Amino acid sequence: MDNNQENLPRHVAIIPDANRRWAKERGLKPWEGHEEGAKNFEKLINYTFERGIGCLSIWGSSQDNLLKRPLDEKKALLDIYRRYFKRLLEDRKTHENEVRVNVIGRWEEQFPDSLKKIIHEVLDRTKNYNKKVLNFMLAYSGTDEIIEAANRILEKYQKGTEITAEIFKENLMTSGIPAVDFVIRTGGEPHNSAGFMMWDTANAQLYFSEEKFPDFNEEKYEEALLDYAGRQRRFGK
Repeated sequence: MDNNQENLPRHVAIIPDANRRWAKERGLKPWEGHEEGAKNFEKLINYTFERGIGCLSIWGSSQDNLLKRPLDEKKALLDIYRRYFKRLLEDRKTHENEVRVNVIGRWEEQFPDSLKKIIHEVLDRTKNYNKKVLNFMLAYSGTDEIIEAANRILEKYQKGTEITAEIFKENLMTSGIPAVDFVIRTGGEPHNSAGFMMWDTANAQLYFSEEKFPDFNEEKYEEALLDYAGRQRRFGK
């Protein structure tokens, strides 16, 4: 992964909150907010890599989102995923920029076969790319990720083995990606949700935007990056 510009995060994670609130304010259906959010993400992905940031993680849905949302909204979300993963696969920038795509979470347990087929095609076509990394967290919970890692370790290692930070990281769903430097959450609510990437964000800088995600455009994103660039990271020192 490349990052030739000083004071930029190596790995940005975005929690795109308030698509539904954005739609409600405009008298639209909830999924119309998700549609606008997806359009915005397409722009922000391109902007991220154009700025020289090597790794971007996007929280697409929590583990409970597709289980608890109304059927019409669930269908619309799945259709958005289907269309945008297909576009990602066919986009020349994906291949010119050598973007490796990872999809992290319980999506294989929740998604229909037709969508899983498209996602697996994206994963397979990009698996050998290493210049940029794009991670989608789908049907994901950070709490679930930690529990899953602990269970894997119990199965793999003998009793009495000293469990190091390196061993724990190796058993996370995010084992192949670097720690997060910068977390951006939109929607005006300054908190985490479901332990989002709790291990990988342990030393991350946090940024909370009042903008609802469909309105968090490239200009607002740049403001966040400039804010990050002006901070001094002490790592507890």
